Amino acid sequence: MAGMFIDVQVDDAVAQDRDLSKKLVDVCAVDIFAQSEDGALQIVDKNLDECVLCDLCIQAAPDGKVRVIKLYES
Repeated sequence: MAGMFIDVQVDDAVAQDRDLSKKLVDVCAVDIFAQSEDGALQIVDKNLDECVLCDLCIQAAPDGKVRVIKLYES
């Protein structure tokens, strides 16, 4: 479920990569990302609208594998 203002899409390969998932969790200042016990990435829906559009998650993942979509510009 997307937030009211943004949605975050993560490529499945990134979401299943334990190291990249940890990196995304670490770079996000507003806890949009969490890591499950098996290391897979989870998106914390209730925190989506806290995004400050810093682009750190986009920079942390290669080749556009993380996208922050501004719903108010659609």
